[in-house]
Amino acid sequence: MPLNWNEICADENTEKDATALDSRLAELFQTLNIPSEISSGSFDWGQISPTFFGSLFQSGMDEERRRGIGVHYTTEKNILKILKPLFLDALYEEFETVRPEPHKLQNFHKKLQTLTFLDPACGCGNFLILTYRELRLLEIEVLKALHPTGQLAHDVSELSRINVDAFYGIELEEFPARIAEVALWLMEHQMNLRLSETFGLYYARIPLQASANIHHANALQLDWETVVPKERLSYILGNPPFVGSKYQSKEQRAEVAKVFQGVSGAGILDYVTAWYLKAAQYIQNTRIRCAFVSTNSISQGEQVAVLWQELFNQYHLKIHFAHRTFAWSSEARGKAAVHCVIIGFAAFDSRQKLLYDYEDIKGDPHEIAATSISPYLTDGGEVVITRRNRPLCNVPEMGIGNKPIDGGNYLFTAAERDSFLKLEPQAAPYFRRWLGADEFVNGFERWCLWLGDCPPELLRQMPEAMKRVEAVRRFRAASKSLPTRAIVSKPTRFHVENIPLKNYLALSKVSTKRRNYIPFGFIPPETLCSDLMFIVQDATRYHFGVLSSMMHMEWMRYVCGRLGSSYRYSNTLVYNNFLWPQNPTPQQVQAIETMAEAVLEARAQFPNSTLADLYDPLTMPPVLSKAHQALDKAVDAAYRKQPFETERSRVEFLFGLYRQLTEADGAALPPNKGQGG
Repeated sequence: MPLNWNEICADENTEKDATALDSRLAELFQTLNIPSEISSGSFDWGQISPTFFGSLFQSGMDEERRRGIGVHYTTEKNILKILKPLFLDALYEEFETVRPEPHKLQNFHKKLQTLTFLDPACGCGNFLILTYRELRLLEIEVLKALHPTGQLAHDVSELSRINVDAFYGIELEEFPARIAEVALWLMEHQMNLRLSETFGLYYARIPLQASANIHHANALQLDWETVVPKERLSYILGNPPFVGSKYQSKEQRAEVAKVFQGVSGAGILDYVTAWYLKAAQYIQNTRIRCAFVSTNSISQGEQVAVLWQELFNQYHLKIHFAHRTFAWSSEARGKAAVHCVIIGFAAFDSRQKLLYDYEDIKGDPHEIAATSISPYLTDGGEVVITRRNRPLCNVPEMGIGNKPIDGGNYLFTAAERDSFLKLEPQAAPYFRRWLGADEFVNGFERWCLWLGDCPPELLRQMPEAMKRVEAVRRFRAASKSLPTRAIVSKPTRFHVENIPLKNYLALSKVSTKRRNYIPFGFIPPETLCSDLMFIVQDATRYHFGVLSSMMHMEWMRYVCGRLGSSYRYSNTLVYNNFLWPQNPTPQQVQAIETMAEAVLEARAQFPNSTLADLYDPLTMPPVLSKAHQALDKAVDAAYRKQPFETERSRVEFLFGLYRQLTEADGAALPPNKGQGG
C-alpha cells in the first residue's frame, strides 16, 4: 500500500520524528562526508567498487535467512576465476592477434558489442558488475589501439559500444535485484569516467537511457527464454545458492524435484544442481558457454552419478574448464565456511580444456591442460562411478556389520555388563565385545549380548536374559516399520547379521577428512561390529595393504560421499568400483604383504594409543608414518613402474583404468592374482 504523506505529516509525533530524522541525516552526511548542499566532498565515493553493496547486503541479512536461501557473495578474486577462462582470456588473446590490423580491430570492437550475459541467480549483481567492468576495460584498450595518438575525430561519446542493457539477471529477492540495477549504473558511470580520463574529454551517459535487465523471479520456476532469448545470449555465469539436500526447505525440495522430474535418485542432489539442469536445457543447439561456482559435493560421491549421467547422456554437456576444490572466501561478515569448485561447460566440445589445481585450497591455482575433464574434475574423460552390488575385481565382498534393532536392550557398557552378570552369571559366554565407529576408532569399551546361538533350554534358565528378549519383542512389535515388525517372532536374532568365524577386516563408515589414511583393522571373531562399520571376511594382509594405501585413499576421497565435512565410505560406490592391481606378480604381492605387516607392527608398538591417536596427522608416530610410506610405494609398484608424483596422477590413472575396463562392453576383468595373498 502506498504511503499517504499528508496523513503522516499531519501526525504530531511524525513531525517530531521528522525533526529527529533531519538531525540524523545531517550526522550521516557528515560521517560520509557528503554535504547536504551541492559541493564537492573530500572523499571520492566514485572510487568505491559497486560490488561493495553485495557484501554489505549479505552482512546485514539475518544469518538463518541467508543460509536458508543459500546467499553467498563472492570476492572479486573468485569471480575472476570464472570470467577469465569463460571468456576474458580468449578475448584478450584475440585482441592481441587483431591489434596490428585496424579493420580486424574494428570488427573485434563490434563483436564486443554483441556479447550478452545472464546470471540466473544474480543476487546484488557482482558477477554482472565485474563482467561489465572487464569488458569496458578491454574496450578502452581497443580504443587506445584504434586511436594511438589520443586525438579523436569525433565526440568521445560515440566511442563506447558496450552498454548495461546487454546484462541480464534473475534474482529471487527484490531488494538485491534493485541493488544490482543501481550498482551496474554506478559501474557504468565509473567506466565512463575512466574513458574520459583516457582521452582527456568528459563523457557521461546522462540522462540514463539503458539499464540492466534484472528480473525479480524464481529462476527455477521461470522459463529463462522469457528473460532473454537464447539466440541472443553468449554466456551464462554465476553463483547459484548453496543448500545441501538435507537442509533444503520443503519448497526448495519441491523445486528440485520438478526440475529433475523423472530422474532417478534426484532426492540426494544439492539445490545448486537445479541451475545446472536448467542451463543444460536452455543451451541446447547453441554455442552458449556456462560456468557456475558450486559446492564441491556435486563433484564427489553419489551425487555425481545422478547429476552428471543426466547432463552427459540427455544433454550432451562437455566440461571445458574447472577449478578443483578451493576454500570459499567472501568480503561479507558471516561468510560461508565451505569448499567450492567452479565448472565451465557447454553443449558442444572444446579442443582446449583446462583444470585449475590447488596445492593449498586457500592458495592460488596452477593451470593444467586436459584432454577430457570428468565430473570428478580429473583429466580422465566422462567417467561416472555408479553403485555396484559386487566388486568389479576378484576380491572378497564387503558388507555392513550387525544391525540389532533391539531398542538398546542387547547393548551394554562395561559397568552395565558387570552389573547384569552379577544377576545372571550364566550369560557370561554370550557377551561379545561390540564395535561401532566410535568404539573402533576411539577405543571405547562396549558389549553386546548375543543370544542367537543360545540353546532354548539354557535361555529359559536365565530370567534376566529373558526379560531382555521380551523387551526386544515388544519394541519390535510396537514399531511402525514393516521390516522391524517382520522379525518380531525372532527376538534373539538381529535384523542384519554378519557373524564372523575368523579374523576379519573392518573400517568405520565415516572418517574425518583430517586423516591422510582412514584406519582399517583386523578384528577377532569374538568381537561383533555394528552396522556403522563395514567388514570384509576372508581378507588377507594383501587386501589390508592395498586398502590402507594412498592409492585407495585417493580413490576414496574422490568417489565417496560426505557426512558434513567427513568422508562417508561406501561399499557399493567406493570398494566395489575400486580398481585393484591387475595381474600383480608374486613378488609384488609379497612386498605388499610385508609392508602391510610392518604397518600393523608399528601400530602394536603403541598399545595404549587409539586409532584416533595413531592416525591424527599431529600425533601419528614417525614409525607408523614411515611404514605407510613404504606400503604406498609397494602398492604403487604393483600398478605401474613409473612412480605417482601427485594424488591427481593416482586418481587419473585409476579413472583411466576404470574407463578402459568398464567400456570393454561388459568383458570379464582379468583375475586379481593377489586375492589369496
